Amino acid sequence: MTQYIYLASPNKLSQGSFGLNPISSKHPNIFERELDFVHLYFENNYDEEIKKRFSYSRHFSFNYQVTTYSNHIPLKNELEGNSTEEKVLDILYSYLEKAVQSSGVVDYFTSLNGEEDLNISQRSKVRWKEIKTPYDLVLGDREFLVITL
Repeated sequence: MTQYIYLASPNKLSQGSFGLNPISSKHPNIFERELDFVHLYFENNYDEEIKKRFSYSRHFSFNYQVTTYSNHIPLKNELEGNSTEEKVLDILYSYLEKAVQSSGVVDYFTSLNGEEDLNISQRSKVRWKEIKTPYDLVLGDREFLVITL
């Protein structure tokens, strides 16, 4: 199964790809190095077909939510410290920093696909200034962090 990252906020969250580095805008699908293709795509919780928001998990109370996944985002017990892991964690860190600055609070949660509504393994609250490096964002399965400004 795939491990997903879920974010929720009282303010709208950005959607789309972050971190792609193609060789040029004329060649958006050509990359100089494999690391240039490593990216995160954040998808929001708005269903175009029914024109309505849905919740990724019963644990969220905020309406605006996004999800992303990458095989390179580790769980606490899977840290490798390689360049792809570092890049996706840097992207996630930057994304979260902007979201927290914008809204003052963000719920941050990880879960295997299909297990989003199971009980949370650990719930914590942390201030953004306590998150010193992108590696501070590495969670265990079904760990839930409330990040405040």
